[in-house]
Amino acid sequence: MIDILPSFGNFAFTIAAFVVALSIIVAIHEYGHYIVGRWSGIHAEVFSLGFGPVLFSRVDRHGTKWQLAALPFGGYVKFLGDADAASGKDGAAIDALDAQERRRSMHGAPLWARAATVAAGPIFNFILSIIVFAGVLMMSGQASEDPRVGEQRALPEDFVLLESGDLIRSIGGEPIETLADVFNVAGTLPSAALVSYEVERDGETIAVDAHFPMIPIVETVTPRSAAMDAGIEQGDVIMSIDGTPVFAFEDLRTAVTSSRGETLVLDIWRAGEMIEVSLAPRRMDLPSPEGGFETRWLIGISGGLFFEPEINRVGFGQAIGAGVSTVGYVIQTSLSGLWNMITGAISSCNLQGPIGIAETSGAAASQGLETFFWFIAVLSTAVGLLNLFPIPVLDGGHLIFHAFEAVAGRPPSDKALKLFMTIGLTLILSLMLFALTNDIFCP
Repeated sequence: MIDILPSFGNFAFTIAAFVVALSIIVAIHEYGHYIVGRWSGIHAEVFSLGFGPVLFSRVDRHGTKWQLAALPFGGYVKFLGDADAASGKDGAAIDALDAQERRRSMHGAPLWARAATVAAGPIFNFILSIIVFAGVLMMSGQASEDPRVGEQRALPEDFVLLESGDLIRSIGGEPIETLADVFNVAGTLPSAALVSYEVERDGETIAVDAHFPMIPIVETVTPRSAAMDAGIEQGDVIMSIDGTPVFAFEDLRTAVTSSRGETLVLDIWRAGEMIEVSLAPRRMDLPSPEGGFETRWLIGISGGLFFEPEINRVGFGQAIGAGVSTVGYVIQTSLSGLWNMITGAISSCNLQGPIGIAETSGAAASQGLETFFWFIAVLSTAVGLLNLFPIPVLDGGHLIFHAFEAVAGRPPSDKALKLFMTIGLTLILSLMLFALTNDIFCP
């Protein structure tokens, strides 16, 4: 009994993180429908977070019942005249309404009001993502373009380091003008324990020998990766691979690529202690700078410099701009990934289901609030994008119906709507089942 407690604790933490992330995203999505519908004169009868038995409810002054249900895996807004949570038409209820009340229903409101109400859910998801991405950037700041040494990292005692405040002018004889130059030069220098630097220190330019700039330190750990499964943590320093010392992050990259999935033994320095970790790199499909995807062997970590760069504060406007760009990047890579899965260019195992998303939620939460909020923003963007797909049942499907009405001058018939909704529901359930099998059977 005692042995299963840690596993149960991890499971409970994962489920809790998943429920929190999903609840935030769903609440924002449904609130978008609700508030724009209210602004457009459409009355919301029920705003529900969750499904099933109602745990708590209250009716506000607008006559909307706000409720919390027992199954916290979604939510809905039921407008006047809706037959169900998917906004199916309740013909009998609509017929019983007078003209004024019919205007307050989802199916009796003007086309512009219905379309705006439907589109508001995904749009609010994108707004949430932009705000979160911008907020994280404003809180964490942005690395200065100057190649100046900021705070020192916790590293092994025998590492030869530069001093905080040093301005790097050259590495290995290569001139350095920006922080980006440090990374670029680190990718071309031959691996060695020490390299030569020229730095400005206390008003003088001096030559010093110090550790290789981009060391095999763990900057981030990718959720559901080989590294995370093996227990590798942020701040770990990889000292050797299969007994061979490594000095540069490129040494680690080369060893992982050369392994072709064979198990590697890593000797890791962690907070003054040495530990040994065994793991097998995994094949992963990653977005390439030129567009599309490339397949590589990875263990799921990113590296960094042996020092923290100086951090600058980011203004609100710049942060919002970066947030918009990040949302655009997530949308672009998601669509590209889906297309490449459909064409068979990359593995369909890249599509995660509820189990995979829950595990990623827990892994992100375990790395701190900043990582967890970032994950929420990415997932919110994905939810907004998915809901815009032109599939009946989803918001995108409703918008297609509205577009048809705008062109034809009349909505689709009730019989056609029911048929399309059935087809859409079948497609969504099939996709969910496929993603669930990926969670269970994909490596």
